[in-house]
Amino acid sequence: MSRIVLRNLVKSYPGGDRRATDEISLEVADGEFVVLVGPSGCGKTTLLRMVAGLETPDSGSVHIGDTDVTSLSARDRRVSMVFQSYAIFPHMKVRQNIGFGLMMRKVPRPEIDRRVADAAAMLDLSDYLDRFPSQLSGGQRQRVAVARAIVVDAGVLLMDEPLSNLDALLRLQFRAELKRIVHQIGTTTLYVTHDQAEAMSLGDRVAVMRDGRVAQIGGPLEVYDSPADRFVGSFLGAPPMNFFPALVSDGPALSVGALSIPAPSSLARFAGRTVLVGVRAEKLAVSTDAADGFLPATVEVVEPTGASVLLTVRLGDHELKVQAPPTFDTRPEASVWLRADPSTMRFYDPETSLALTV
Repeated sequence: MSRIVLRNLVKSYPGGDRRATDEISLEVADGEFVVLVGPSGCGKTTLLRMVAGLETPDSGSVHIGDTDVTSLSARDRRVSMVFQSYAIFPHMKVRQNIGFGLMMRKVPRPEIDRRVADAAAMLDLSDYLDRFPSQLSGGQRQRVAVARAIVVDAGVLLMDEPLSNLDALLRLQFRAELKRIVHQIGTTTLYVTHDQAEAMSLGDRVAVMRDGRVAQIGGPLEVYDSPADRFVGSFLGAPPMNFFPALVSDGPALSVGALSIPAPSSLARFAGRTVLVGVRAEKLAVSTDAADGFLPATVEVVEPTGASVLLTVRLGDHELKVQAPPTFDTRPEASVWLRADPSTMRFYDPETSLALTV
């Protein structure tokens, strides 16, 4: 068993105005791929480094399998780590770089050769084993770093933004390869990124972090579709979820200024209260013609993206993002009509920003 169990981890740094991690508890199941995602400074790398043994928590514990490893050194934890920088030795050939960890553990040479060959084949590096890193592309160097991590057959694989130094197209290609490889080897994996698209595409579960805490953890689509609070909805998704205040009236209905929007019947118990409405850009239907149930809006910005057209529109006093089909024909200052299916709306307390149960 190589599950990871974190219990009430606290870490502070001298001079900091808040804790880097604040009572974080998290469990990663054996063989699971969990992604920590959040803005810079939210504590995700600090958390990863505490699992690796590179940072010591002020309080709390780290368990790997059935062992409390909190006081163990990094070398005694049976973890492998892939860093943001490639961190491969420029004076060693690819073969030596991949097998370096095995050599340090004094694994017999035939076993090293076999494992290096297997890892190189898995990462499409077999033809480059006798080259130096300077003779490789950025993507190939990152493959070497991943191969070096998986070849030691550790119980836990830790990755700290391993794709951030690659260009956009290479990141997209390597992301798919990385997901295939991690599931193929079946290693328990904890992965850190600030890229929400990367988090959504890679993780079995996604833990969204903010200010040293886990704001929400769940399956990628679960977290995307039903954010636990306004921060999660704003951070996860491109464009972020739209939010606007509305008064719940009898019916029930949502009053947005002089406009009225149908509301789910379950919202009736909030009649007379103002709620924060959250709706994703792709959940808003848009038309150039007026129709029953559609609300008038004005186009402010048109952004063709190829697969769709992203519109910035003004609905009453509120600016919303709308994802329209790529053939949708409009221009700035044009009138359009919007409609949202009540079942796709999410509702939040305007004071706490937490999701309401409806």
